[in-house]
Amino acid sequence: MKLILLNKPFNVMCQFSAHPSRPTLADYVKIPHIYPAGRLDADSEGLILLTDDGQLQNRISHPDHKQPKTYLVQVEGTPTREALEKLRQPLDLGDFVTQPCVVKHIYPPEWLWPRNPPVRERANIPTSWLSLTLSEGKNRQVRRMTAAVGLPTLRLVRISIGGYSLETHPLLPGEWQEVKI
Repeated sequence: MKLILLNKPFNVMCQFSAHPSRPTLADYVKIPHIYPAGRLDADSEGLILLTDDGQLQNRISHPDHKQPKTYLVQVEGTPTREALEKLRQPLDLGDFVTQPCVVKHIYPPEWLWPRNPPVRERANIPTSWLSLTLSEGKNRQVRRMTAAVGLPTLRLVRISIGGYSLETHPLLPGEWQEVKI
């Protein structure tokens, strides 16, 4: 049984099959018969877990197991107390209501690698950083949540899944490491 931690770069498809215009996980990890346990959109970056064990993949990614996932989110604008409180509470996104989550307004993370291509900057609109921890992970959920409170996401980096994090296993984009289970 293998468990691989990979720092997925921006604009990489979270799949091993070929894509017509973008790189995929196969361009970074050359181990046969492993699969992602969960997904990250191409425009998101950061930690994904890969495994060759279907039961482990299910324990990591199935919503019933509620593995906490932490994201660093660069947003356009400055969050108010009211916006942060709305993010913490169940939030109606139209097709579903989010579970409560942990949200903090944080300083820009100095250790974070620069994104390629860089995030667009507007001279007259400030950006801010949030740390957001969810126990669910629906399609584009973090982006939809921040947009719903008037803080569009500019950059989204997942830094932890359950007990695995880029803090305890520092990896640059495209780097991976096998860990003991």
